[in-house]
Amino acid sequence: MCWAAWGIAAANANDFTAPHLVSLRPDWDAAKTALSAENGAANDTASFDLLNGALAERFPKIATSPVPVLLPFDTAAYLRDRASGPTKPTESYLGGFSPSGFFLPGPTGYDVTFTVRPGSPEFGDVSYGEPIVVEVSGFAMTYDLPPPKGTEANTTPRDLEKDFPGIRRIILESHLRYSFERYGIRYVIAIQCFDAAPRARRLACRVADKVAVKMLRALRLAGGNSTAVFKPFEARLIVRPEKQSPDFTYYPPGKLIPHTGIKDNDGVVDYTVFAQIRYPIARAPSFANSQSFMNWGDCDQTGRTGRSGSKDGTYRCRVNSKPLLFNEGAKENYDYPWRDNFCEHRFYFVGQCAAGYGHQGQDIRAGICPLKNDGADRCEPYGEHVVAVHEGMILRQRKQEAIFLVVNGESERIRFRYMHMNPDRLDADGILSGQRVASGEIVGKIGNYNRKENGTTVHLHFEGMVPTNDGWVRINPYSTLVNAYERLIGGRGREVQDEPVVAPAATASADGAIAVVPAKIEQVEKSEPDHKRGKRHARGSKRGTAEAHGPGRRHATKGKRGRRG
Repeated sequence: MCWAAWGIAAANANDFTAPHLVSLRPDWDAAKTALSAENGAANDTASFDLLNGALAERFPKIATSPVPVLLPFDTAAYLRDRASGPTKPTESYLGGFSPSGFFLPGPTGYDVTFTVRPGSPEFGDVSYGEPIVVEVSGFAMTYDLPPPKGTEANTTPRDLEKDFPGIRRIILESHLRYSFERYGIRYVIAIQCFDAAPRARRLACRVADKVAVKMLRALRLAGGNSTAVFKPFEARLIVRPEKQSPDFTYYPPGKLIPHTGIKDNDGVVDYTVFAQIRYPIARAPSFANSQSFMNWGDCDQTGRTGRSGSKDGTYRCRVNSKPLLFNEGAKENYDYPWRDNFCEHRFYFVGQCAAGYGHQGQDIRAGICPLKNDGADRCEPYGEHVVAVHEGMILRQRKQEAIFLVVNGESERIRFRYMHMNPDRLDADGILSGQRVASGEIVGKIGNYNRKENGTTVHLHFEGMVPTNDGWVRINPYSTLVNAYERLIGGRGREVQDEPVVAPAATASADGAIAVVPAKIEQVEKSEPDHKRGKRHARGSKRGTAEAHGPGRRHATKGKRGRRG
C-alpha cells in the first residue's frame, strides 16, 4: 500500500515548498513466506536473522534495513552448505557479482553496488573492456515528480514479466533500469550505459542489459529487519532565516540567462527544497551562475562572435546580446544575483527539463579568483574547501572524477554529485565507496579538472537526485542551494525578477581580490571530489551524461573540437 505525505512549508518560507513524498509499507509476512518457499522444506530453519548474521561482514548493518534486502545471494546453496558443514566465503554465493564496498541501509530502504568483470566465468558472454557497476536499490519512500522527458518506452522481455509482474525496462538519463515492486517495496536495478553501438570505453545498453538480467535472475531475499515498525514518512518543514541579508539576491528557479536553454526553452520553475542541507562550499561569499554563458565561457556549441584571445577581449554568445569578457576573473562572475542553470544548453539527458536535455546540475564559484599574474585570464584552482552537505556515505571508485554522497535519513533519501576535483587527489585522500562522512566534513577543494587539469573553469558542479518509480532521477537543486546558502550566511535572500541593463563586465584585480571577497585562504592538505563522467554522445540517441565547460573541450556533435580561448 502507498501512503502519501505532503510536507507543509513553514509559514515564513514564502515560495519554497517541501517535496511530495510517497511512503511504501513493506509486507514482511509475504517476505517470510517467500523465504521459506524459496529454500524448501529442508531449510525450514531459514530466517532473516540467520541471513543477517551470515552477511553482516560484507554488508554492514544489513539487519537494520526496514525493507527486505534483495541481493544476488544464492541463499539455498548457502543454507545447504551450512547444514552439512562449514560454508564458503560470502563471495562464493554472489554469482560473480563483486561487492564494491558501498552498502547503505537506512530508514527509507537500502542501496548497494556491485562490480562485474566481463570475461569472467559467470559473464563470459559480456563483451566490454572495463568493470561494470551495477546498482541495486530498495525504496520504502519515493518522491512524486512530474513524468520525465526522454524516457524510452517499456521494452521488458515477456519471460521476465512472468517472474516479475509489472516490471518495467526503461532507459532514462543514460541509465538502463529495471523497476519492479515486490513485498510492497519498489526495487530498481540500474547500470549507466549508452543507447548506441558498443565502443572500447563506452558501455552499450544492450551489453549492460545482459548484466542487468543476470542480476535480476540472481536476486534473492538476503536479510533485513523483519520486526521493523512501519511509519509513514513526512517531509521536513522548510527553515529560512528571519533576518534579511543585506546583499544576497537571486533570480527565481528556472530563469536562465536569456536564450541559453535547449531550443530556447527556459528552466524548471521548481521551488522545492528537497533536503535541509549544509551548503557545499565551506564559506561565503559564493556565486551560483553559468560557466558557459558568462565571462570566459565557451557558449556551449551555440557559437560566439568577437574575442581576440587576449585577456579582457570582448565577445558574446550568438544566442543573445550579453557582452562578455575573455577573463574568468571578471567581477560579474563573482557577484550576485545568483542564476539557475540546471536546464542550460547542454546535450545531456535530464528528464525534468522541457526538452529532455540540460546541464544536469548547478555550477557554483567560490568567493575568490586568484590569478597568477596581471596577464592571466584564468583563476587558480584548489583555493576553497568543498564539504559534505549532509551525513551520508561516499559512492566512488578509484580514478573516477566525481563523488556521489548518498543520504538515507528519517525523511530524506537523496544523493548528491560533486564534480571537477582531481581524481588522483581523491584517491590519495581515500575518498572512496563506503566512507561515511559527517555534515560539513571537508571532502576536497574547488578545482578545474575535466578529464584533465584546466579542462574547465574553477567551480563546483553540484547535482541532486531522488528516488522515484523509475529509480534515481535528477532534480533541480537550485532552490535547495538557495535555502542552504541563506542558512550559511544567516540571512534571507531577495528574489529579483528584472534583467539588468547589459554593459561590459568589470574585471578582478591581478591577484583576484574581488571587492566582496575575503583576502586569502589558508592552506589545508585534503582532497577534492569527482565521479566517473559518462562519455558524451552525439546528437540523437547517442547523447551522454558527462558535464563539462570551458574552451578546449571536445564537442559531442559532428566531431568538432571546441575552440580554445
